[in-house]
Amino acid sequence: MMLGHGAPDWGVVAIFVTVYLGMILGGLPRLKLDRSGVALLGAIGVIGLGVMSTGQAAQAVDWPTILLLFSFMVLSAQMRLGGFYTTVTHRVAALPLGRSGLLAALIAVAAALSAVFSNDIVCLAMTPVVARLCLQRRLDPVPFLLGLACAANIGSAATLIGNPQNMLIGSVLQLPFGAYVRQALPPVLMSLAVLWVWLVWGPQARVASLPRLKLPPDLATELRAGEPFDAWQSIKGLVVAAALLLVFLFTDWPREVAALVGAGVLLLSRRFHSSRVMGLVDWDVLVLFMGLFVVNHAFESTGLAAQAVAWLGAQGVHLADPGPLFVAGVGLSNLLSNVPAVMLLLPHLRGMEAGVTLALVSTLAGNLLLVGSIANLIVVDLAQRSGVIIDWRAHARVGIPVTLMTLAIVWIWLSGILTVG
Repeated sequence: MMLGHGAPDWGVVAIFVTVYLGMILGGLPRLKLDRSGVALLGAIGVIGLGVMSTGQAAQAVDWPTILLLFSFMVLSAQMRLGGFYTTVTHRVAALPLGRSGLLAALIAVAAALSAVFSNDIVCLAMTPVVARLCLQRRLDPVPFLLGLACAANIGSAATLIGNPQNMLIGSVLQLPFGAYVRQALPPVLMSLAVLWVWLVWGPQARVASLPRLKLPPDLATELRAGEPFDAWQSIKGLVVAAALLLVFLFTDWPREVAALVGAGVLLLSRRFHSSRVMGLVDWDVLVLFMGLFVVNHAFESTGLAAQAVAWLGAQGVHLADPGPLFVAGVGLSNLLSNVPAVMLLLPHLRGMEAGVTLALVSTLAGNLLLVGSIANLIVVDLAQRSGVIIDWRAHARVGIPVTLMTLAIVWIWLSGILTVG
């Protein structure tokens, strides 16, 4: 695709800068736009300038990533409507464990579920139950809820389907599913152990219990509200998820096609109307992806991105090298959010090592700041509805040290792999 003359070029640059300013701010000042709205408006602007036709804009979208995302959103919706997440959390809550054991069980379950299903949906379903559990047991709920958010983020890094940015990386770089898991799982497991140790013995562990609290009168009713457990629908979703994992591990069938077939199977239901399932699909995230694909493609076509990367290379800074990629991944993920950051970096990367590094770093960096991950914001919002206030300081006391330690683990682990390789 050829861009027009100077005016369209600078028009694209202006749109690109505006869109990524919106990514930083979470929207645009004085406008009722979130990140998805900003990305969509940017794509419309590119098409409106005549830089790209609607057909070219459609070609700029990485449809395998979109289809994979959509399919796993349907799968997560199935598990949520079947009451699976809530029931699992209740079972964990009923275990006869002390504070340390309960934290370990919660971290393990949240991480395992997030590796296969959406980490955001896992936090959405588990947070109210965890909050009620802690209040009933007179345990300080803040470490448990922060542990849930951090574990969901860390666990989602274990696979190429655990979160949107990993799906994007796996699709664009064509990473083998099993090979990625083998490289990512050890540092993920070590990171979960570090999270548990910090929550059990860190400074915030000094307040382990609360005085007897008078619960809000509607709290128990509110937190019990949710989908009742449906064993058949939950088993149906689990069977589809297990089948997809086997397909990803042992066949060359395109992941997006297999996942789409799985989503189709789940939509064939006598119990759940398709409108209920589709209503739980995160359309905002899909719009965010598609809008950014179009805007980024238009900007890359100006040649400015390639020139900037070439200039960095002339200064001895190569984005594909582990060190610069590590720094860029952490910095951009916290500045822009992880999905826009990954989209900016991906066109300049090749190979398994770069893909694994970017997936782990961009995901774990989400624990650094409260606004660094949607999962964090979901937990904080639902906790507040339950009467538990978690501000940025409380999050920072867990998020910052845990992120620094987990990123150090990833750096040491990947350096060891590269050295052996």
